[in-house]
Amino acid sequence: MGKAVFLDRDGAIVEDTGHLHERNKVRFLPGVDKAVRRLKENGFKVIIATNQAGVAKGYYTEDTVREINAYVLGLLAKEGAIIDAIYYCPHHTEGVVEQYRKACYCRKPNPGMLEQAATDFGIDFSQSFVIGDHLSDIEAGRRVGCQTILLASAEPVRDQNEITARPDYIASNLYQAVKWILKTRD
Repeated sequence: MGKAVFLDRDGAIVEDTGHLHERNKVRFLPGVDKAVRRLKENGFKVIIATNQAGVAKGYYTEDTVREINAYVLGLLAKEGAIIDAIYYCPHHTEGVVEQYRKACYCRKPNPGMLEQAATDFGIDFSQSFVIGDHLSDIEAGRRVGCQTILLASAEPVRDQNEITARPDYIASNLYQAVKWILKTRD
């Protein structure tokens, strides 16, 4: 079984512009390429797991999500920062697009995307980490037994009943989070 670091996309890797759907609005956060390279050098699979409610809300299509994801992967690869896979959830209970309007097991804080990645890549959750800027990322990681890191720009708790977990560490950015991961592994 391998180890992985699961990353949120918007707010952890790229600026969260609110329903990102245009390539010209993709802006990487500082140190992302270096952080991903360090993880890969240390034997981690690096996997993005991202909620994309904009599909359910009719702001853009799944094709747009796949296009943005491919663009992000391509730009990172040019910097030697290889992402192993991206999983996304297009569902939301308040969606206007009927086929995507539902509660589902893949939408964080549920761990469906993480569990699918573990099956696909043979990942041991006890050796893995989740990094995100929302408490739903932390909760998803907790539900499968990963260590969790909350990025400092995190939202305030809105629904105490939905989110009960607290992170193992709080970092100001992805690179600081990766330094903590590598330090804890020594």
